[in-house]
Amino acid sequence: MLLGFKTELLVINKQRTLLAKHCGVARHAWNWGLGLTKQILDHNKDNPDEKIKLPTAVDLHKWLVAMVKPQCPWYYEVSKCAPQYALRQLSEAWKQAFKKIKQPPRFKKKGRADSYTVDGSLAVEHFRVKVPVIGWIKTYERLPVEQQPKSFTISRTADRWFVSWKIEIELTNEPKSVPVVGVDLGVKVLATLSTRQVFEGAKSYSSYEKKLSRLQWLHRHKVKGSANWGKAQIQIARLHRKIANIRKDTLHKLTSYLAKNHSRIGIEDLNVSGMLANHKLAKAIQDMGFYEFRRQLEYKCELYGSELVVVDRWFASSKTCSRCDTKKETLSLSERVFKCDYCGLEIDRDLNASINLERAAS
Repeated sequence: MLLGFKTELLVINKQRTLLAKHCGVARHAWNWGLGLTKQILDHNKDNPDEKIKLPTAVDLHKWLVAMVKPQCPWYYEVSKCAPQYALRQLSEAWKQAFKKIKQPPRFKKKGRADSYTVDGSLAVEHFRVKVPVIGWIKTYERLPVEQQPKSFTISRTADRWFVSWKIEIELTNEPKSVPVVGVDLGVKVLATLSTRQVFEGAKSYSSYEKKLSRLQWLHRHKVKGSANWGKAQIQIARLHRKIANIRKDTLHKLTSYLAKNHSRIGIEDLNVSGMLANHKLAKAIQDMGFYEFRRQLEYKCELYGSELVVVDRWFASSKTCSRCDTKKETLSLSERVFKCDYCGLEIDRDLNASINLERAAS
């Protein structure tokens, strides 16, 4: 099984400048290709009889070499792989958009999700990696050297640089202590298990919301483009990174516990995008990270030999009595205790839902 490995780079100023140049070239190639493909799509829309085929990544790269590189000599200061992979990723993004898998690609902005991909003369040693054009870059931790990567993806978060690549991991299938468990996700607590275990959410955004608001207010009142304005931007990005890392750490601990200790895990197929339409709960739902929870649980179940059962989203897990299967017509979000009118059962709302999910997964 292939898994992504990501680690932070220990860069010096010269390397930091070269990394930023690579990201700038990749971003420029992406934006140029996106502008060209949008012009073609607009032309096809206005002239349905004269449809032009959307160019492939190879076509875009040929045009880039012929039209853009002679006018932009700074393209020759970086690896040729940076614009090549950017155009490949753009072509793949359009394919996913046409298949309705993702939204259409958008123009990239400097300093926001900067990254680029390279291949070629790559190497990994215990505490350093070799990148084309830049050379050897040190890392903070020991690296897996059993397999040499085929490509590197280098990205920036706030003022830190990271490198990632794929490594082969052997699947494990150790015996589990619990055969079946149901997991109900919520806003008040992150997860309630049918084994009566409750996992609190990190709620990292709500914890740092006031500090973030203060930093954003200070940033707005600085001269745009000044040195202090740039420093304030980095402070905001660092805080966003800290919030995201706290949330990911909480989710990794929960999903690892579930996949390692339970043979079969039942969760509900939540319509997260529909839930975010409720503006009163959208912030709390995003703070919990429901989508990231399911993404992590899917690959960890495969890694540790567990089975993930996704119950249909129309299954009334909260409204159904876990003792007699009587279904309530209505159940408001404010009712935190489920009371069955038929058998008289009184149970925590989330625990009742998790027991129903366990039964559905059995």
